Amino acid sequence: MARSRTTERTTAAAQALQPTPAHRTSNSSAAAVAAAMFSYDFVDDGVDYDTLEALHRGEISSWIEALAQSGLLAEAEVAAVAREWGERPSLLLDALLTDADEMTVRRCRLAWASMDRLAPFTLPIAHSG
Repeated sequence: MARSRTTERTTAAAQALQPTPAHRTSNSSAAAVAAAMFSYDFVDDGVDYDTLEALHRGEISSWIEALAQSGLLAEAEVAAVAREWGERPSLLLDALLTDADEMTVRRCRLAWASMDRLAPFTLPIAHSG
C-alpha cells in the first residue's frame, strides 16, 4: 500500500527531530522540520509570488503558527525559529524551496533579489537636540 504525502512528510519531520550527536535539537533541525512540513506544498502548484512578496516583507506569523501547532517542536525551539526567521526571512524561503526544482529555485532567488533592490530603505531618523 502506498503511503500518502502527508504521512511521508510527517515521517520526514519526525526523522529531522532525531537527536544530534550532542543529544540536542538545533535551529537547523527546526528548519528541517519546517522544510518537511511546508516545502512540497509551497512548490506543488507553482510558487505564488504574492506569498513570496509577503515572506520578503517578513510576514511569517502563519508559518510560525503552523510550526507551533504541529507539536513537533518545543515552545522554545519555535520561539528561536521565529526570531531567526523574523530577522532573516530568507531562511524560511530556503526551507520552503527544499523540494523545488532548480529552475523554481532560480526564479525565486531572482525575484527575491529584485525585491531586495526595490525595498524601501529603512534608515534611522537622526534626532536633533
